[in-house]
Amino acid sequence: MPLTQRHTLTQFLIEERRRFPDASGDFNALILDVALACKAIARAVALGELGGVLGNHADAQGDSHTNVQGETQKKLDVLSNELFLRANEWAGHLAGMASEEMALPRQIPAAHPRGKYLLVFDPLDGSSNTDVNLSVGSIFSVLRAPQDAVDSGRDVGEQDFLQPGTRQVAAGYALYGPSTMLVLCVGNGVHGFTLDPQLGEFLLTHPRLSIPADTQEFAINASNSRFWEAPIRRYVDECLAGRTGPRGKDFNMRWIASMVAEAHRILMRGGVFMYPRDSKDPARAGRLRLLYEANPIGLLIEQAGGRASTGRGPVLDTEPDALHQRIGLVFGSRHEVERIERYHHEPAQAQDDNPLFRERGLFRV
Repeated sequence: MPLTQRHTLTQFLIEERRRFPDASGDFNALILDVALACKAIARAVALGELGGVLGNHADAQGDSHTNVQGETQKKLDVLSNELFLRANEWAGHLAGMASEEMALPRQIPAAHPRGKYLLVFDPLDGSSNTDVNLSVGSIFSVLRAPQDAVDSGRDVGEQDFLQPGTRQVAAGYALYGPSTMLVLCVGNGVHGFTLDPQLGEFLLTHPRLSIPADTQEFAINASNSRFWEAPIRRYVDECLAGRTGPRGKDFNMRWIASMVAEAHRILMRGGVFMYPRDSKDPARAGRLRLLYEANPIGLLIEQAGGRASTGRGPVLDTEPDALHQRIGLVFGSRHEVERIERYHHEPAQAQDDNPLFRERGLFRV
């Protein structure tokens, strides 16, 4: 499509708004503010060492900082979080924000008006990849604020954000790779926009993204295999058995250690991503954050015809019980995710039933 015929993000949002004649325009303006934050982060990521933003965030004594998750913060984590806050706190669209990098919800400063939406975000997913110049991204989700908070203008609390993924108004991510892309769902499919650095605009380049129901590609951190539950081990073993195994086809395995990059690959060509619950840390139900990662990515995947699951059922149906709750996540091509769910609900197989563990010989019947 010629450049002059491509829709900008602004034009796309205006067309979407026309489906709701009574809409105020606040929602469109909020998404454009989020996009502005993503543009600023893309610029910082692209400068890399030239911008002095690589490495760990440290105090005056040189000690590394950790976030509320107990993870070492990168300089770009802190900068990206600040860019999200600055771009979105002033315009009057939000009642509050919550970030993976902050222990408590962020209140809108008293100097600014408050709005009817809540914004939750992971400002820089996969930030450990920045020091080796690999793809990273930002993830965000928009919820409606409780009506009493909107009417009274009260400060929002943790409980206001604890909404299941089915109640998201919008979700998306920005991918900072060879090109910067914004992938967005506002309730009517999933659409990809590429940043034109000369125009400074996101242009619609990938309308109506759709995930094929079948795949021959999976992504999982195999170093955790000793901690996996039996259904995940069974699924991966069957994939690794290839054409001569029970699946009857060869699979490829990928692992980028950036969920945005993994989700983007799956949206482009299919596949299945697994970061399931395991026994590595019995105190945690999983590794990924429900509100900041699983829910927004889950909405995108489901809207593109895929499936997003805890491994046992739809992740978007999960009722959150904490702002930084973690959860197991499996998403991607529908038939593969449904197979994994089925394995979780079937009776556990004995080890001898798994073809990879059978003794082979001429006399086996």
